[in-house]
Amino acid sequence: MSIFVKICGLSTAEQVDAAINAGADAIGFVFADSVRRVSPATAAQLGAAIPAGIKKVAVMLHATDEELQAVLREFKPDVLQTDASCFAHLNVPDNIERWPVFREGDSPAATDETYIYEGKKSGSGQTVDWTTAAAIAQRGNMMLAGGLAANNVAAAIVTVAPFGVDVSSAVESAPGIKDAQLINEFIKAARAAEAHL
Repeated sequence: MSIFVKICGLSTAEQVDAAINAGADAIGFVFADSVRRVSPATAAQLGAAIPAGIKKVAVMLHATDEELQAVLREFKPDVLQTDASCFAHLNVPDNIERWPVFREGDSPAATDETYIYEGKKSGSGQTVDWTTAAAIAQRGNMMLAGGLAANNVAAAIVTVAPFGVDVSSAVESAPGIKDAQLINEFIKAARAAEAHL
């Protein structure tokens, strides 16, 4: 089984290149209040360098539909990632994949779709309970997030057996500053764990 790897919260061309070169399957751009926040124009500029096979993800949190439409117009993502409850009031075109975020304590229904499972607060490095996550991972394509790093992602993959893993703060040398070596180490560790699934 191949593990899908998303690197989230990129904000410079160097960071995007590092994620592409390391073998990321998806690259996330944050449009929520965060040190990693980028404008739709910046994301569009950075996204232009991303090859077609790598998904461009717009990461939002409690956005208005107006904010979403501005991102869709300028950035043109492949995927929208936001809290599951937010999709009810957002007008998401059919050609955009939806990745609902469920937080620890939520219990997503069985689904064929990809979804994110993480701690209470995005981008904070909070690890979820892997035993609970393993039970939930059997319902659809779970992307495990929260507190994952190069030194624990293999154990997380073996324990939870998710569809994919999502990392942000653990591949940074300082808040919001992605580190090419840390990205590389994280993806290498995730790929090495595939053999145990």
